[in-house]
Amino acid sequence: QVQLVESGGGLVQAGGSLRLSCVASGRTSINYAMGWFRQAPGKEREFVSTINWIGDITYYEDSVKGRFTISRDNAKNTLYLQMNSLKPEDTAVYYCAVALGSGMYYYLYEYDYWGQGTQVTVSS
Repeated sequence: QVQLVESGGGLVQAGGSLRLSCVASGRTSINYAMGWFRQAPGKEREFVSTINWIGDITYYEDSVKGRFTISRDNAKNTLYLQMNSLKPEDTAVYYCAVALGSGMYYYLYEYDYWGQGTQVTVSS
């Protein structure tokens, strides 16, 4: 089992920045990729970004490319998402997730563990 706890969400004006964190605990001595997803009110949960186990390969959904940066610190079992130039359409609950394995994973069903989410609200 892997437990995930997100933090760093909040209310920010358009154009502002936030940094989300996700701390993993439990069975962390294994290789796993990590990802960020988000779910806006009335919409399905969608992929935002992912990073491989080593942390040298990343991938982003098109609407966040150039604005968001995913990173991880395996010594701290922590995943980050730096979000800059935020837009009102970025408003959502953001979830971190773990996919067991050393590859890259882009779909919800590929992820094995989920955090409880952190709310990000961007005002116009």
